[in-house]
Amino acid sequence: MNPYLNFAADAREAMEFYQSIFGGELSVVSFSDAQMDEEMPSSGTMHAMLTTPDFVFLASDAMLGAEETWGGTRNYISLGSTDKELLTGWFEKLSEGGNVGVPLAPQQWGAVFGLGMDRYGIGWMVNIYQG
Repeated sequence: MNPYLNFAADAREAMEFYQSIFGGELSVVSFSDAQMDEEMPSSGTMHAMLTTPDFVFLASDAMLGAEETWGGTRNYISLGSTDKELLTGWFEKLSEGGNVGVPLAPQQWGAVFGLGMDRYGIGWMVNIYQG
């Protein structure tokens, strides 16, 4: 499963932010590259793909008017691993400029868990499992 994220107008910036955290290869096609700039802002992102060794994220800027139908965040991307240092670093970086709803802390199910929203309005859940 590969999450496909939609942004109002900052998909490229968001994907570059995620690349700075997760690494990987980023490819971006703008609306002007796809010759759709008459229908959409030419600087907008038609399709972006961040490919890492562990996962792939896809993204685009929303089609005109689509962001009006979003109605708030209903989805979170869940990250899980036994690598405490790696996931703690990801959680801290994703939280910069966003907000933390649940700070990383041990939970009754045996994992260290945290939940937050990044600066682009994307929700993240982190589970650090006991190894």
